[in-house]
Amino acid sequence: MRRVSVSDPLPFSAPLAAGGEALSTSALPAGVRDVLPAEWERREHLRSHLSALLRSWGYRGVDLPALELADPAHPQGNHAFKLIDSGGQVLALRSEYTTALGRLVGTHFPSGPFPLRLQYGGRLWLRTQTSELGRLREFNQVGAELIGVTGVQADAELLALAHAALGQAGVQAQLEVGFPGFVDAALTDAGLPGPVRAALHDAIDRKSGADLDLLARQHGVSPEVTRTLHSLTELYGGPEVLTEARALARGVRAEQAVEHLSAVHAAAQEAGVELLFDLGVSRRYGYYTGLTFRAYVDGINQPVLGGGRYALPGGLPGAGFAIGLERLAAVMPAGVPSEPETVLALDFAAAAAARAAGLRAELAWTADEAELRHYAQARGLRRWVQGAELRDVTPADLKIATEVNA
Repeated sequence: MRRVSVSDPLPFSAPLAAGGEALSTSALPAGVRDVLPAEWERREHLRSHLSALLRSWGYRGVDLPALELADPAHPQGNHAFKLIDSGGQVLALRSEYTTALGRLVGTHFPSGPFPLRLQYGGRLWLRTQTSELGRLREFNQVGAELIGVTGVQADAELLALAHAALGQAGVQAQLEVGFPGFVDAALTDAGLPGPVRAALHDAIDRKSGADLDLLARQHGVSPEVTRTLHSLTELYGGPEVLTEARALARGVRAEQAVEHLSAVHAAAQEAGVELLFDLGVSRRYGYYTGLTFRAYVDGINQPVLGGGRYALPGGLPGAGFAIGLERLAAVMPAGVPSEPETVLALDFAAAAAARAAGLRAELAWTADEAELRHYAQARGLRRWVQGAELRDVTPADLKIATEVNA
C-alpha cells in the first residue's frame, strides 16, 4: 500500500471550510450544477457524434486553454470570470470561442493555408448569464469555424453543415438567417446619423414597435421613415421576405445584402436546406460583418445553435457556429442515444465476452447472491452473465461460481 506523505491531500476526506468544519456536500454556487449519468450519456453522445461529423467535412480539431489573458476589449470582457495569478497578472476563464480561435489562427496559421477549417469543443464560463438553459454560468459548446474565405459558397457550406449537425442529433430544427448589415444600410439610406442608428438597432432586433415610436419621436424621425422602421421588424418568413426587402433597399449596400442572401438561399436549396429569413435581426451589428443564423427547436425558447460571419484581427474573414450541448441534449428525442444493454458479469471471462458482444458489463464484487440480486433490481439489470460463453442467467437461477469456468 502506498504511504501517504505529509504533502499529499488526505484521501477520501470531506473538504474543510476556513474554520475547519466540513463543507456541506450540497453547496454549489448559483449557475452551476451536477450532471447525472443519464444526461452525461446524452451530452457525450452528442459531443462525439458531432465531432465525427465535423471531421467528415474536413474540420480539424483544436483545443484551447481555459485560462486567457484578461482583455477589456474582449466581446465578453464584462461577463468573464477574472482571477489573478501568482505574478499579479489578471487572467480570465474562457467565455467564448471565436476570439480564442482568432488568436490561435494568428499565432499558428498566419499564412494559412486557407480556407482553414477548425472545430472545437469544451466548457465556457460566464460571470453573469441570463440566456443559457437554466441560466447556467458553466456550459458546453461544440463549434466549427471556416477561416480565410468569404462569399456565397462559404456561407452556404456553414448553413448546410449546421443543418447536418442538427440532423445528427435527431432534432427537427428551423434555421433562421439574418443580415444585420441590411438593417444598418436601410437606416443609413433613410438618412439617420450614427448615434440614432445605434439606438434603433436594439429596438428593431427586439421587434419593439413601442420603442421604435418612442425613439422616432425623440430623434425627430419622419413618419415615412418610421413606417420603414416598422417594416424592418416584419421582415420574417420564407424567401418571399427577400422580395419585400428588395423593395425597401434604397442604396447599394442594402441591395448587395439582399442579392447575397438570394444567392445563399439558392445554394442552400441545392444542398437540401430550407431557410427562414429574419431581416430584422440587428443583434451585435458591430460584431458580425455578414449574415448570421440561428436554429430553433420546439420546446425551448433559446437557439440551440448560432453563428455568423465576422472579421478576425487584420481583416481575415471568418465564419462559424456554436452548438449549445445542454440545450441540444434537452430536446433530443427520447431513446437517443440507444444505449447497449448493461449486464452483471459474475467473473472476468463473462465480462470480456459480454463486452466483445457489444454489451456493457459490470463486474460482480461479491459472492452474496441476495446482495447481487438486490443491486441488479435497483439498477434495472435484466441479465446476469457467467462463464466465458456469455450465458444468460435469470436472477432466480443465479448460481455464484466458486471458481472461474468451473
